[in-house]
Amino acid sequence: MARYLNEDDIELYAIEMLAGLGYAYLPGAEIAPDGSHEERKSFKDAILVKRLRAAIARLNPNLPPSAREDALRKVIVHETTDLVLNNKRFHRFLIEGVDVEYSDGSGSVRYAKARIIDFADPEANDWLAVNQYTIKEEAGERRPDLLVFINGLPIALFEFKNPTDPKATILSAFNQLQTYKHDLPGLLAYNELLVVADGTHARMGALTADWERFSAWKREDGAAVPVEIEPLVNEVFEKRRLLDILRSFVLFETTTPANKILAAYHQYYGVNKALERTIAATAAGGDRRIGVFWHTQGSGKSLSMTFYASKIAQQPELENPTLVVLTDPNDLDDQLFGQFMRCAELLRQTPEQAESREVLRTALAVASGHIIFTTIQKFLPETAGERYPAVTQRRNVIVIADEAHRSQYGFGAHMDEGSGKLTYGFARHLHDALPNASFIGFTGTPVELTDHNTRTVFGNYIDVYDVRRAVEDGSTVPIYYEARVVRVDLDAKKVSYLDEEFEDITEGQEEDEKRRAASRWSQLEALVGAEARIEEIAGDIVEHFERRQKGFDFEGKAMIVCMSRRICARIYQAIVARRPAWHDDADERGVLKVVMTGSASDEPALQPHIRNKSRRRAIEKRFKDPADSLKLVIVRDMWLTGFDVPALHTMYVDKPMKGHSLVQAIARVNRVFKTKAGGLVVDYFGIMADLKSALATYADSGGKGEPVLNEEDAVAVLQRDYEVVRGMFHGFPYQAYLEGNTAAKMLGLNKGADHILGLEDGKSRFLRACESLAKGFSLASTSAYARGIADEVAFFRGVRATIVKVSGGAGQSLEEIDLALQQLVSEAVGARGIVDVLAQSGIARPDISVFSDEFLDELAGVEQRNLAREMLERLLRDEIKVRSRRNAVQARKFSDMLVEAIARYENRSLTTVQLIEHLIEFAKELRDEPKRAEAMGLSEDELAFYDALAQSKSAVEVLGDETLRTIARELLKSIRENATIDWNLREGVRAAVRLRIKKLLRKYKYPPDATENATDQVLEQAELLCKDAA
Repeated sequence: MARYLNEDDIELYAIEMLAGLGYAYLPGAEIAPDGSHEERKSFKDAILVKRLRAAIARLNPNLPPSAREDALRKVIVHETTDLVLNNKRFHRFLIEGVDVEYSDGSGSVRYAKARIIDFADPEANDWLAVNQYTIKEEAGERRPDLLVFINGLPIALFEFKNPTDPKATILSAFNQLQTYKHDLPGLLAYNELLVVADGTHARMGALTADWERFSAWKREDGAAVPVEIEPLVNEVFEKRRLLDILRSFVLFETTTPANKILAAYHQYYGVNKALERTIAATAAGGDRRIGVFWHTQGSGKSLSMTFYASKIAQQPELENPTLVVLTDPNDLDDQLFGQFMRCAELLRQTPEQAESREVLRTALAVASGHIIFTTIQKFLPETAGERYPAVTQRRNVIVIADEAHRSQYGFGAHMDEGSGKLTYGFARHLHDALPNASFIGFTGTPVELTDHNTRTVFGNYIDVYDVRRAVEDGSTVPIYYEARVVRVDLDAKKVSYLDEEFEDITEGQEEDEKRRAASRWSQLEALVGAEARIEEIAGDIVEHFERRQKGFDFEGKAMIVCMSRRICARIYQAIVARRPAWHDDADERGVLKVVMTGSASDEPALQPHIRNKSRRRAIEKRFKDPADSLKLVIVRDMWLTGFDVPALHTMYVDKPMKGHSLVQAIARVNRVFKTKAGGLVVDYFGIMADLKSALATYADSGGKGEPVLNEEDAVAVLQRDYEVVRGMFHGFPYQAYLEGNTAAKMLGLNKGADHILGLEDGKSRFLRACESLAKGFSLASTSAYARGIADEVAFFRGVRATIVKVSGGAGQSLEEIDLALQQLVSEAVGARGIVDVLAQSGIARPDISVFSDEFLDELAGVEQRNLAREMLERLLRDEIKVRSRRNAVQARKFSDMLVEAIARYENRSLTTVQLIEHLIEFAKELRDEPKRAEAMGLSEDELAFYDALAQSKSAVEVLGDETLRTIARELLKSIRENATIDWNLREGVRAAVRLRIKKLLRKYKYPPDATENATDQVLEQAELLCKDAA
């Protein structure tokens, strides 16, 4: 039967593309021993010796023949039997040249580097493609499909599979390469790129890469193509690009065993864009804002930073630059620094850490280029209010900021209320210390459109590689979300006195402070840290994790994120109480550990979990090892950014998080690992609303366009806002205070606040205007106009702070109030089980990825998403409104506030589903209300009066149900017969109705102590009834 396509056709197609790129082609049989164009003396020869010898002579004309032969011998002969070590040695030869020594004419020994490849001039090299290259080594004979030689060195190997055979997959080609590692170590010692392909798919990887790290190569825009081998060959094997990849985008990490890494296409294109922007920004006339490099979490951002540092360090235009890497102050275990240290060979230098201001200043003063790691806080002056002195005027200083979207990157000035001195944002101190430096920011999450500081300091996007592309490319796995809401009950006996206790605790506080304190504890610590809730969650985590482990063909890892160190410790105790075998005092043993920092002054319950940096690193090493018995860790803030554990498949979240921090945290589970199809975020706290809000930034950004700040427009906005605030100080000579000493400045704040408070509606007008001014200043903070008014803006903001402060009240501190409220509320809170929200709602559980197209489409289509919800809300709201006119029996005190806090807590999870669940339950109660009335032999109006009367437990016990029903019927009859139009608005008639109610209650011997309250309840109900009748 005629064939359509097979692997030979794909092989020839690849050869044709290589020929189109300028490669010569020879069949393996022709250059074999005894072939028509013999280039090998033996089938054991891995390299083409004649071509390599000629290249060494051509590229090193100044070396004597003996030195050139010495270089050739070192390349041919391997020093060890370890494939990876031999490959690492060859890669060093390829990039740096081969060390040789020789005697000159005078007898002196000379040392030199013999080049075996020319990176500057592609055409100075010999490019050759050879197919069906038979090679014999100790394990036997093999015939790779296609080899690419540069100067006789087999740097790339292709393995093809039949596109029409369903069993012949690229995975089977990958497995064949693993066999080659065993059978052909001599050939693969020279390998830089491994390629597997069939008619549709093509993947490329490094020698030590697992299958998960073999990836497609796409064109710069990332668009999918029907035949993946086309961009892989045409883009990667373009001569100049291939040389660039070999030189700057292949590295060995100094791990045991050594790990060889090849950049993915998005890293290659992104880093080279950043290089171009760096050269432009640092040149004379450049604005020194290189830009923001946004590559999503888990896609190799830290490696991209390493590739970038390596490239710019070699760039001749930058004249041996100094790189200052600003790391996250929460990265207490130096994750990024560790990555750079493991890649020191690629960087060709050893990075240093500046752990103090003195070390930082000394390092920056050195003119020669090096890489310095520090935190932005090190650029704070030693005395508040001072400006950081300039350390160097060089233009070839590059500041690299990790996670460059933090509010700390500001230029604004603030007046300290205690000293009256001006303090400045970190960006101001950075620019003061390094006035001619250029700035680039790397981030795993997008910069929000309202984040003006980040763009002011760094500029606009350089390159965007978002979540959707990462998942499509297989760089990351999807993240799935599961809400496991913890229902919270209130102990009725405890609730009854919460109002009074709350009033006692907050006595002497202003109302805003009371609400703030109660809200903080009601919604967060009191609910999250309640003992019953912790017990419930701990039990659920144990059961859930054990079930989850059974679902994989590998033993993965999980992380529990809590909102406080105290809760971390309590969750630990609750878990080990259920699984004692998971605990071990020794760091090197145990299934479960808490990772936190602390000191000897911390409470005793925390002490067993507090470790120094070296002990934490030992725990980290265990957790990163898939085979280690440490499977679960509990954290508060640590390991939530820049922490890479591919085997981590589940994160249990019981902590409020928003924005960048939330997206960064959950991305810990998106790493590719073996058969892991996705990571799971299990939500006990209710973060879904915040998660949707954070993810909306992805939908808004999407890599489309760059929001450019127009300085002229920004200055116009600032001028307008400045004139408004300045006008409010008309007649007040505040300039005199700006130029005075500390005492005068402090007096100026008080007098300025007094002046504003003396204006008509001055407080509210000034606070609004000052807030607008602050935003306008951030937009134009680098302009000459902004610098000219910076001190005045700081004074205005100082006056604002003074007004806010004096408007508050005295009394206990918020910390003291919080502690008392925590104890009070915790007593009343009890958990009543983990709820599978979707199952309880009668909705089939979908495995919806929070980063899937469907989910993002939902975010983008806000109107459609809310349509169904809005319709249901409106229908139910109308029904509730009708019902509320006929039955109003409940009064709310502080206990209402607590219940409302619980509702907000629950509604933060799966917002739409949770809202529908509550409304459906309420709708069922409303629907069944007539049935209750019918069962009691009452009309709905009579039932409303019955409910009002039955609020008194003593009345129910003394009179009984039948008597209360009789009273309800008579009340309804009396009110309907005697009520006149607008009776509730006429005090005389209203008093008469009240009197009739009391007489009727006395007639049936309603408990006297409950009569007054029952009369009020009935009167309120009567008003609703008559309004409805009208």
